[in-house]
Amino acid sequence: MTIQLLAFYFFAFFAVLGALLVISLRNPVHAVLSLVMTFFSVACIWMLLDAEFLALALIVVYVGAVMVLFLFVVMMLDIKVAAARDGFIRYLPVGIGVALIMLAEMIAMIGVRAMQVAPPPNPATMQGESNVAWIGQALYTQYLLPFEVAALILTVGIVAAVALTLRQRTGVRHQSASQQVAAVARDRVRLVSMPAERGNDGAKS
Repeated sequence: MTIQLLAFYFFAFFAVLGALLVISLRNPVHAVLSLVMTFFSVACIWMLLDAEFLALALIVVYVGAVMVLFLFVVMMLDIKVAAARDGFIRYLPVGIGVALIMLAEMIAMIGVRAMQVAPPPNPATMQGESNVAWIGQALYTQYLLPFEVAALILTVGIVAAVALTLRQRTGVRHQSASQQVAAVARDRVRLVSMPAERGNDGAKS
């Protein structure tokens, strides 16, 4: 048994353990943290398979961004555990049925023969390059047009989201930062000299 195989069993154990904790823990914050552990363990497994790009993308995108956002939303919502458990037994058979259907589809897609066939060699390893360098060369040479189209679609989505939020409304006051910076104290404050007035001290006795 090699060190790489021992490392695979180690990270696979924690990946499965984290996945089981996600569906078994009652506290949603703890469940999200367990999902972070699962993603990190899977990223380590991908690193063992010489898939550095996928491992780094999983850590940066999912663990560093998506899971932090999920954790922030869960903590902001302050979900009541007792209220969330209502109806759990009622929908448990449906959840088990859906899980079994998904498991059967995965087994049918992979197939028993696919488990017995050796995986193809890594093209990056065959060329003596790293996985990240090989993917970069493939994106900017062979798949340049689909890559640019995907980037353009994402840009259009960002611009559309900004345009939808910038609706012109009547009666809305806007601040001009340039006018505020260029403001001078003498133009804003006016000192008025007024004669002092005394109060009516002639009170009747």
